[in-house]
Formats: sequence, structure tokens, C-alpha cells
Amino acid sequence: MAKKAGKIRLGIGGWTFAPWRGVFYPDKLPQAQELSYAASHLTSIEINGTYYGSQKPATYRKWASEVPDGFVFSLKGPRFATNRRVLAEAGDSIERFYDSGVLELGDHLGPVLWQFAPTKKFDEADFGAFLELLPRERDGGALRHVVEVRHDSFRAPAFVALLRQFGIPVVYAEHASYPAIADVTGDFIYARLQKGRDDIETGYPPKALDDWAGRLETWAAGGEPDDLPRVGPAARKKQPRDVFAYVIHEGKVRAPAAAMALIERVG
Repeated sequence: MAKKAGKIRLGIGGWTFAPWRGVFYPDKLPQAQELSYAASHLTSIEINGTYYGSQKPATYRKWASEVPDGFVFSLKGPRFATNRRVLAEAGDSIERFYDSGVLELGDHLGPVLWQFAPTKKFDEADFGAFLELLPRERDGGALRHVVEVRHDSFRAPAFVALLRQFGIPVVYAEHASYPAIADVTGDFIYARLQKGRDDIETGYPPKALDDWAGRLETWAAGGEPDDLPRVGPAARKKQPRDVFAYVIHEGKVRAPAAAMALIERVG
């Protein structure tokens, strides 16, 4: 029987945030148990710390041991790879990242997010050279990559075509100032929802949560939401796609509540 929809995974950025204690985490929960608690209420977490520095293999093994089957982490790739003038020279940084123990996460390793500075402009040749450097597999396992670009010059058909050539998704960023690019360019979807509010118990109003749940389900079924902006033509192939969505940035105190409200809506 054909697969009707991809898996929708929802979560937050990280799990260590003092204001979540007593709001998301129970008052007396030991800090050492926060990851396992978060992983039991969410289906994914985006790790930001890997952007700033490398972790030890033992750390990845520990994280993997504290989450249930089916739970996945998305990791931010190191800034040393993306914050450079010539992206084609990022090869050594990318290799060091994958040699640092990332694969110790095993089945819990989700996509790696390569985030670029808001000042980084689109240079088709150099960006293509960067995509060429991203490894597609390690130790017999497939690796997934997604890019987040934050300069308006990327809102260009040539950028979308380049990503489709490599089969790499672009982050859909719901953000006040970063470009919103909803084009489907790979075999999974990655969205970062960054307009939550702490004065709303669920981070977003119910109607907004309903709308987002509908978009996530449309993506998972292989479609494209008709109310999000695309740069180029729709994807030629309609196929089920896994979806990763994270409630982050604004309204951080209520981000777990928003993610859990979306989990309830998408089943």
C-alpha cells in the first residue's frame, strides 16, 4: 500500500531554559531529567549548541539514551562552516563536524541545519560549491541537510533551482524580517515558527495553530500550502514528505505549549 503521508515531528529549540521550570517542566523536576521529560512530550528538538562548538561522542550517546524510539534531534551545523566569505572553503569544517561524534545519535539523528548570516548574499557558484561539500552518507547511513538563508537576495528562482538540483530543502522561516521561502526543494520539509507570544498560553491563538496544523498536514501529504509565498513554480513531483517544525525564538516561554498544541492537532 502506498504511503499516504510523511511523519510530522514537532518540537522546540533546545531543552535547557530556566523560565520553562514550573511552566513546562514540573517545579521539582531535576535538571538532569529535563531532556527525557521534554522528549516524552515532544517528537523532536533542534539543538543550537552544535552551532557554537563541537560536542564529544559521549555527549551524543547520552542524549540518544535519554529519548524514546522515534524521537529525533535536528542539529545546527557549525558556524565555522557557514560564517565565511568563501563557502567553497568550508570542507574541513564540515568534515570535522561529522567526525566529532554526530553519528553516535544513531536513529535519533535528524536533519542538520546549515544556517547563514543575515548579511550573507546569494552567490550561485559559491553556494553550489557549498552544497557539493555536504556528505550524503556516512557509515552506510543517509544524511539529511537543510539550509536556512536570511538575506533577501536568496528569494530568487536560481536559488530554488539550485536546491532542487541537489535535493536539499530550504527552511520555511516564519519571521518578521527574514525571507519566507515555501518552495519544496527536497524530500522533507523544515519549518521554524518564530512569531509566538508569551502572553498567549499556547504561544499562538487557536486559529493560528489550526492554520499551521493544516499546512503541516498538507506538506506531509505531498502538497504545498496555498497561503505561503513561493519563489518559483510548484514542485513537479507530489509525494509524501516528512515534516520537521520547531516553535522557537519569540514567545519562548510558551514554545513547548505551542508545539504540544500542534502535536494534538496533527495526531
